[in-house]
Amino acid sequence: MYIVHVFVHVKDEHIEAFRAASIENARNSVKEPGVARFDVIQQQGDPARFVLVEVYRTADDPAAHKETAHYKTWRETVAEMMAEPRSAVKYTEVFPGEPGWECRL
Repeated sequence: MYIVHVFVHVKDEHIEAFRAASIENARNSVKEPGVARFDVIQQQGDPARFVLVEVYRTADDPAAHKETAHYKTWRETVAEMMAEPRSAVKYTEVFPGEPGWECRL
C-alpha cells in the first residue's frame, strides 16, 4: 500500500464548503480501482484544519487519481479556500501486511 496524508488549512469562512467538496471527492475516489481507502478527517479544536488520508494499492495509483474528473473538480473548487498551500507526506505500509487481516474493534 502507498499512503498519502494531505494536510489542509482552510480559511474559516470556507470550512463547510471545503468539507462538502472534500466529502464528494472522497465518495468518488473510493470507487477508483487503485484506491483502497480515502478518509477526510477534521481536527478537533481547530475545525479549519483537515487531513485527507489516501490509501492507494500501488505507488502509481495517485497519478491516476489526479487524472479523474472528480479530483480536478475538487482541486479547482477548493483552490481559493486554502489559508495556506496544502502539504503532503507519503508513507509505505508496514503493518498489517498479511492478506485477510482486518481490524476488529
